[in-house]
Amino acid sequence: MNKKKLIYLTLVSVFLFANGTANACTNFLVTKGATKCGSNFVTYAADSHTLYGELYYRPAATYPAGTMMDIYEWDTGKKLGQIEQALRTYSVVGNMNEHQLVIAETTYGGREELVDKDGIMDYGNLIYITLQRAKNAREAIKIMSELLTKYGYASEGESFSIADPNEVWMMDLIGKGQKILDKKGNPDAKRNTKGAVWVAMRIPDGYVGGHANQARITNIPKEDGKKVISSKNLSKIFLPTVEVVYAYDVISYARAIGVFSGSDEEFSFVDAYAPVTFSGARACEARVWAAFMRINRAEAAQYEDYARGENLQHRMPLWIKPTEKLDVQDVMALMRDHYEGTSMDMTKDKGAGPYECPYRWRPMNWKYEGKAYIHERATSTQQTGFSFVAQCRGKYPDPVGGVLWFGVDDTYSTCYVPIFCGITKVPRCFMEGNGDMMTYSNTSAFWLFNRVSNFAYSRYNAMIVDIQKVQNSLETDFVKLVEEQSPVFAQHYNQDAGKAIMELNKFSAQQSERMFKEWTALSEYLLVKYVDGNIKKEKDGKFESNGYQSNYSAFPMQPNYPDWFYKMIIDDAGDNVKDLSK
Repeated sequence: MNKKKLIYLTLVSVFLFANGTANACTNFLVTKGATKCGSNFVTYAADSHTLYGELYYRPAATYPAGTMMDIYEWDTGKKLGQIEQALRTYSVVGNMNEHQLVIAETTYGGREELVDKDGIMDYGNLIYITLQRAKNAREAIKIMSELLTKYGYASEGESFSIADPNEVWMMDLIGKGQKILDKKGNPDAKRNTKGAVWVAMRIPDGYVGGHANQARITNIPKEDGKKVISSKNLSKIFLPTVEVVYAYDVISYARAIGVFSGSDEEFSFVDAYAPVTFSGARACEARVWAAFMRINRAEAAQYEDYARGENLQHRMPLWIKPTEKLDVQDVMALMRDHYEGTSMDMTKDKGAGPYECPYRWRPMNWKYEGKAYIHERATSTQQTGFSFVAQCRGKYPDPVGGVLWFGVDDTYSTCYVPIFCGITKVPRCFMEGNGDMMTYSNTSAFWLFNRVSNFAYSRYNAMIVDIQKVQNSLETDFVKLVEEQSPVFAQHYNQDAGKAIMELNKFSAQQSERMFKEWTALSEYLLVKYVDGNIKKEKDGKFESNGYQSNYSAFPMQPNYPDWFYKMIIDDAGDNVKDLSK
């Protein structure tokens, strides 16, 4: 990491944590039995007002025995220490490696005293180092446990999504920063407080899970020797019957630090290490509930009081079975939500303004006349750096089977482009170093999508319709192309792997370039159509991939504000705005 980037990341971190936006991501976990295509999915939105949207890439490599690697904290750039490098690493594009292993996260914080200030492995490095070393989800859990045990955990509490073509796992984890005291009140040197305590559960096939900045795993099923295993014998995780894995001391450590005193059967990871608060439900769990409402409204509706933070004891389940199987675009749609159709619908109150903009500028918590209030925190939010829908397809060779549907900026108005996990070159518009949060680049997808979305916020209910037409057209075609080309790529890969990888590079680059060109044309189209608050009426005009058709009427429409908005103005200004000529 160069010095310039290190300084930048440090400044970013200070701003990020000072403004309370560190805990701001959303994951959904979809098993192949819940999908029409038989794929496992993990979705992820990396949300931060200071995170630049770009696609990370790490090539495969080999290293001499004894090689050490420096570890810099993911959020701050601070050097945490060194660890031993693996002899061989796998290539990683975004959060997916060449074997279709995908790992994503959401930070939930948990008990502050459990952050290990001496730990070396933070959550970001834990993800990307594991992706470089593991071939499947079970191996990833094992490697994560080993890294944490050896080097200590340096971050807050974290939930992880871990998936491969066969399985999908949810993992809740937190550090062991609080020392265990002996009877004299001194740190007990005989008790291990290095590493982390955690529980990982396999999502049953046919179900959909999720987490969004709140630990979710409660009780650990009673051990029966087949489905549950502790980390004392973690090698057994490779047994196909194992469905729950946990740190051997996850319960005993909770007892030792005084956060749990019941029987093993009564133990709940959430209640011991990250109790749910009003904010944990309303700003975090509610996002999971919103996704559940989309796929099984009848079952999810009963947990509305929990999602609203009104009944914290009425916990919703870890996963839910969709009423109908999902296709690729259904999974993408889970990431596009403002609580539409619920009591928290962000387009319905006056905060949305006259054009139903479902966004609220920060801070999220505010006061008026001494009373505390909130803005809703939805899955779709303006400060997303990047997001993805990772698709794992076991019917194809790994480099072809794994597809990272990648997008930047706000999930509601982004466009997910297919990036095969076997690529060795990142498309230019997503490339690291092509602009940053302080540097505009006219070849950067992040800045292009922000240009469109930020303009749309000014007249949202009209402009989003035009945006979604292009979004849906592109994504529908991308899904079709991937389905058509994947068998061809697979056949070529089996014949000549190197040549097939070049084809994957070309395909991903071409679709990214096509998206960039069409979105550039869309930005021009929106400016012409909606300039100065007007709306030009089209005469059989339609959006074209090579630009817009300027086929408009001579004079633009000037639609009224809604009546409720006029009334609000009158209630505020009264006779001051009265037309005395009437």
